[in-house]
Amino acid sequence: MPLGPGASRFLHLADVAEILNISAKQTYALVRRGDLKAVKIGRRGAWRVESSELEAYIERLYSETQTFIAEHPFGELTDDVGSEPPEDL
Repeated sequence: MPLGPGASRFLHLADVAEILNISAKQTYALVRRGDLKAVKIGRRGAWRVESSELEAYIERLYSETQTFIAEHPFGELTDDVGSEPPEDL
């Protein structure tokens, strides 16, 4: 589900999960914790995430990652010396 021109304004949580390559449960947790802004729509209260909010969330993650990298330079000795890199590298 691409973001950009022609994309829906509001996304289902399943679509957000697919875009972020995470599980639906993880997406729901992001919303319930308030990390990712969402709205409940309709009588049944279906969660929807506005595409602009998803983009803002992704931008915040990039910023937080840059801060983490600046504070934890690669190659410094840490408690993780000798440990294997995460699987997603």
